[in-house]
Amino acid sequence: MELDAREQSPTRPGFAAWIPLVAMVVVMWVEELVDIPLGGRLDRFGIRPRHLDALTGVVVSPFLHNGLGHLVANSLPFILMGGVIALGGARRFVKVTVIIGLFSGVGVWLIGSPDSVHIGASGLVFGYLTYLLLRGLFDRRVGYLIVGVITLVVYGGALWGLFPRPGVSWQSHVFGALGGVAAAFVVHGGRAKDDEA
Repeated sequence: MELDAREQSPTRPGFAAWIPLVAMVVVMWVEELVDIPLGGRLDRFGIRPRHLDALTGVVVSPFLHNGLGHLVANSLPFILMGGVIALGGARRFVKVTVIIGLFSGVGVWLIGSPDSVHIGASGLVFGYLTYLLLRGLFDRRVGYLIVGVITLVVYGGALWGLFPRPGVSWQSHVFGALGGVAAAFVVHGGRAKDDEA
């Protein structure tokens, strides 16, 4: 008996699953390579808390970085953790990223320091971290729990970034992490309820 393609559960996602992740990384790097000769002028399009004309920064800020050092520091965990999430397919990656991005961006816009500009993909990185840590608890899959433990061992030290530090957008870290919790619940929370029925 043949299964409809939508009913089959492929063991490995195709390259298409990584297209959104690769596209985001390419945009980050191209933007920064253009912005360096401009002296960082594009960074002004980041999140400016409680400025209505700066709400676009919620979408744009993850692509803006304060130099190559900042971009490199965010790129590696973004690619690694984002790649693990993309194993679930492009749709899941996009859904998780949108939830985390909105939590992080809107949270920073609401409570960020006045007269500051927030840029960088670290809100997404912290969201990916908490998503990977918690999805196994909601979905009750051993594989997800194992990945969560590995993620904690490799990147758990980053959780210190949730505490305020001068010159660091800890607000994006905190709200990104909360977004990761929300994404894990939204994407995987129904499975536990279904299993109990």
